[in-house]
Amino acid sequence: MNDTPSEFNMPHITDVAWCPGCGDHMLHKAIHSALHELHIRPEPLVIASGMAQAIKLSNRKLVVIVESGNGDMLSEGGNHFLNAIYRNADVTMIVHNTMVYDLTNTQASHTSQRGMKSPGELNGFKLESFNPLEVALALKAPFIARGLAGDIEQTTMMIKEAIAFKGFSVVDVCQPCVVFNKLNPCQWFKKNIHYLPKSHDTTDHNAAFRLATGSYKLPLGVFFRHEGRKPYDDPMSIDSNPLFHQQQSNEKNFQRMIETSR
Repeated sequence: MNDTPSEFNMPHITDVAWCPGCGDHMLHKAIHSALHELHIRPEPLVIASGMAQAIKLSNRKLVVIVESGNGDMLSEGGNHFLNAIYRNADVTMIVHNTMVYDLTNTQASHTSQRGMKSPGELNGFKLESFNPLEVALALKAPFIARGLAGDIEQTTMMIKEAIAFKGFSVVDVCQPCVVFNKLNPCQWFKKNIHYLPKSHDTTDHNAAFRLATGSYKLPLGVFFRHEGRKPYDDPMSIDSNPLFHQQQSNEKNFQRMIETSR
């Protein structure tokens, strides 16, 4: 894997608050390597935290990527996740899935494993772990995948495929939190993941659903891919020019109307 190209490196003044060993570092490299290999320059690229359907609607020429934690995506941001699937927004959603709320210091999240103990769950987390792939498949999202931050090569390949896909794409990226999640460290992932077989047909929705829900281990790979479903902005016949250009044009036309009416 080539080093991250300079145009995608964070400026030296950027305040990176990630802990040493955090999966964010590896996922950051995978995303930027994918952008480099797809020849996507920084100028048409928008990376947002939380859903960003309106960004794509306001300028269809942009490449829009949404990446954030499991809370922002699947808990308090879950309504955006569901609506993005329903509308088939042409954005790529990358979930930093640490199975814990890192910023609230070990609080259990929707994706936490049952039995996990935390300051808020002294007797262990009692709820079933939320499976974002199961929900995405139930709603028939057109591109669904899961990766592991530590496997930079495979995660890069999946992110490349997701970005290039026309329509909504979700990549659930599992990553250990070396500070706040003691139940699911790197060693746990090594024992509890497996890769989808090469024979898996990504157009078979039923097979994808069985694979996403039927194993006690976390399967990794592209589960489902459905071509041909039009993104939300296509049936709306929205002009491909950015909205602010259209606004400028409308203002000029309005001004001409005023001048000719005098």
